[in-house]
Amino acid sequence: MALTPSDETAHLEASAVGQRRATPWLLLLALPILFFLSLPLLALFLRSPLHQLATNLVRPEVVQAVQLSLTTGALSTLVTLGFGTPLAYLLARHRFRGRALMDTLIDLPMILPPAVAGLALLITFGRRGLLGAYLDDLGVSIAFTPAAVVMAQVFVASPFYIKSAISGFGSVDRDLEQAAAIDGANAWRILQHITIPLAWPALLGGIVMTWARALGEFGATIIFAGNFPGRTQTMPLAIYIGLELDLTIALTLSTIMLSISFLVLFVVKRVLHQRVTNRWQ
Repeated sequence: MALTPSDETAHLEASAVGQRRATPWLLLLALPILFFLSLPLLALFLRSPLHQLATNLVRPEVVQAVQLSLTTGALSTLVTLGFGTPLAYLLARHRFRGRALMDTLIDLPMILPPAVAGLALLITFGRRGLLGAYLDDLGVSIAFTPAAVVMAQVFVASPFYIKSAISGFGSVDRDLEQAAAIDGANAWRILQHITIPLAWPALLGGIVMTWARALGEFGATIIFAGNFPGRTQTMPLAIYIGLELDLTIALTLSTIMLSISFLVLFVVKRVLHQRVTNRWQ
């Protein structure tokens, strides 16, 4: 038997009461994992006092690693934005043979071990690789260069944007686009003034997550691009070397990356929260 509106309200209120009563027990059960996740992050900040951070931030190796990470991260994000957007729109709006396989290939780098991704890039674009041998004959070398850093970042980070963009484009009300087409708007104006603005929260979230993932890339980069200071040594690679040579540098760069990651997650969550709020208004 169908529930009346009053019955549904009473059921929701009863559920809410049950949830409130269960909260202390759930909190007690959740404390161990929360403590485990929080304590290492807190320890990292406690081992990196402000005066030490200020001193290490001006050291050449730290400056080079930060600059290279920010530059390559921005480039890889732009490449992903330029080439990933059409692919996301295609998968969100069209059904065709091979679509499931294409979608799986996009998901694969997200679960593939980074070391495997780096090796795959190396045997493809290295000097003796599948395509790298032909490029080498033309005098083009990719492996162990800054270009290799960008390619490694795009390989592992681009799926985050593409999947988010697929969700964003798929959530746009097609009736609005059809109404604009009836009014005489062409496909480009519809995309520019309706589709992209409505999908923008998801696109922005994907852009930010892609940039953050690119900054944190380690495994594929060290195999395909190497670890050369000032050339291919990004912040994660500098942290790895810092553990052996100078722990203070590793702590400084780790604190920087932790702060960036926190800000990225905060922005994404705020954007998604605003998107849900606007949808229900």
